[in-house]
Amino acid sequence: MKPETLVAQAGHAIDAATGAIVPPIHLSTTYARADGYQLIDGRDYARDRNPTHLPAEHVIAELERGEDAMLFASGMAAATAALRAHLAPGAHVIIPRVAYFGVRAWMARFAARWGVEVSTVDATDVAQIAAALRPTTKLVWIETPANPTWAVTDIARVVDVARRVGARVAVDSTCGTPVYQRPLELGADLVMHSATKYLAGHSDVLAGALVTAKRDEVWAELHHMRREEGACLGPFEAALLLRGLRTLFVRVERQTQTARALVARLAALPGVTVLYPGFSGMLSIRVGGDGPARALAVIAQLRVWVRATSLGGVESLAEHRFSVEGAGTPTPADLIRLSVGLEHEDDLYDDLAQALGQVTAQVTE
Repeated sequence: MKPETLVAQAGHAIDAATGAIVPPIHLSTTYARADGYQLIDGRDYARDRNPTHLPAEHVIAELERGEDAMLFASGMAAATAALRAHLAPGAHVIIPRVAYFGVRAWMARFAARWGVEVSTVDATDVAQIAAALRPTTKLVWIETPANPTWAVTDIARVVDVARRVGARVAVDSTCGTPVYQRPLELGADLVMHSATKYLAGHSDVLAGALVTAKRDEVWAELHHMRREEGACLGPFEAALLLRGLRTLFVRVERQTQTARALVARLAALPGVTVLYPGFSGMLSIRVGGDGPARALAVIAQLRVWVRATSLGGVESLAEHRFSVEGAGTPTPADLIRLSVGLEHEDDLYDDLAQALGQVTAQVTE
């Protein structure tokens, strides 16, 4: 099936027992055994055996053209599991300088405790990745487009250089989404999504997902980690994620259409620099000024855009990443991150224009 059909029908997940076109939510935490004490359906306990996960995992794996997918309790649970599955003491990992700050901050703490060596590079410059490779490099972690500047990394070229030392490549594709990029088709070994964002798409689910190119020893280790550490998604969340996936293409395509229109209009405003990867519903604007004051003043004047963290939902959000990330962030102080929702383009543009206009007027008075 074409991906649009796959998601609309939730992988054609019709319940065999009832014919229901929406898969049931299984709430049981444990499963009965037969007379001989054998498992009836291979299930003993619901921590990572809940069948509610299966339709969403199937759809996500198919979307990414992977062999298998695994749901986690959050995007951070998925990301940290993926990193730890590759990195023993003495191993070396390459991560991008610009990426989701939660992963960067966690990696710094983990590396210090576990004796892992980390190289931080400009991942858009593949030559820097090649220069950072070592015989002990086990993983190259990239995020593209990169949050919050939306710089794009050439996945296929990164894979090519990583293979020189036998390193694997994992890609945080949260903001690219399977609508616009499928890293496994470009040679990556693993794809991570904060499914809280575009995959679920309604700001009401906390979830993460990993997709593998093949069921190998790393994938087996990830299964063990999820089961033993308990970072599993609940059944209600899995059902809501599947519900969100059904509208993935219509949401993301509409959000991208609006984002592109806003980019053209905002770029014409004086003093505004627009950062946009060319696809996705994510963009950032830089508004100038010495420090964060001007950006915060603009955000304070917004009436349609919601001042909030996160992204990928149906409502448009504006966030000052510099304030959120704190000391040591590479994010510019004048940057405002914008997650475009499903509102009308004119309302979103007019709100930004009036906010920028009011702040400019206050400065010139």
